[in-house]
Amino acid sequence: MRYEQVCNKKAEDFRRLTGIKKETFTEMLLILKEAEILKMKKRGRPHKLSLEDRLLMALEYLREYRTYFHVATSYGISESNCYQSIRWIENTLIKCGKFTFPGRKELLKSDIEYEVILIDATESPIERPKKNRKDIILEKRKDIL
Repeated sequence: MRYEQVCNKKAEDFRRLTGIKKETFTEMLLILKEAEILKMKKRGRPHKLSLEDRLLMALEYLREYRTYFHVATSYGISESNCYQSIRWIENTLIKCGKFTFPGRKELLKSDIEYEVILIDATESPIERPKKNRKDIILEKRKDIL
């Protein structure tokens, strides 16, 4: 679902769909627009989707826990492009500081009692060892001798 279809919905429906209020969405959008201007100075190629659609795509991914493939298919972009866009949006909003969770020490010091904190790590990138050409060649030489 594109931003043009979502922006005309009532506040309740917008929140049910995205998980955030319209005011929060506009705050996020302002932060991302500033970061986008800085990013475009370094690289000149524009993105296929508008910034609003990319933010909506990231919120949809975080809210519904769909795979990158399914989200990318619904927006008509590649899976890797979807992954890169969502990671950029997440990292930009985290660097801003307005949309981060308090740290563990702050939670322990506060008087507010939290019952449950859920963290989803379903599609986290895996670091795999790099294959070196030297290792492969040494293995072959050992077999020959």
